[in-house]
Amino acid sequence: MTRKLTPKQRKFADEYIKSGNAADAARKAGYSEHSARSVGQENLTKPDIKQYIEEQMAEIASKRIMDATEAVELLTRIARGEEKETVISSTPEGIYESQKEADLKTRISAVKEILKRYPGDDRLVKAQIRKAEAEADIAEDKAKEARNSDSSEGQTLIVDDVGGMDDEDASG
Repeated sequence: MTRKLTPKQRKFADEYIKSGNAADAARKAGYSEHSARSVGQENLTKPDIKQYIEEQMAEIASKRIMDATEAVELLTRIARGEEKETVISSTPEGIYESQKEADLKTRISAVKEILKRYPGDDRLVKAQIRKAEAEADIAEDKAKEARNSDSSEGQTLIVDDVGGMDDEDASG
């Protein structure tokens, strides 16, 4: 909504928004050096200028806050593996930086968040999500198993798979 501000008042308001200093804003808007302080304070009490400043500040604030479309777009990029995250690795040779896509669990979470926004009971989608979750769990278990086998390297594991021997069979 356009206010009835003079060009000087609009310049004052815009400069005030940038600096937060009324006297400085008045000087930059073209008011005299001697009256800048009092004019600046007076301008802040004028309803039209006050409302213009409030509207501009609200617009600035709304541009900084993610809207629903932006949020769903981000979740979609994560779910598709398009959004990369920086990973920093440290080795004896130095520090390395690399980009990686989200892991399966993060991608599944993103898909779930997207689906929450679209009502409907799609059994196929739910089944696909359950399958993906199961695959992620299996992959995680295999990774743990691999880590554990690396730490037990050099040790021998004895598996007794001959079962069902009684004491009589063992003695005779």
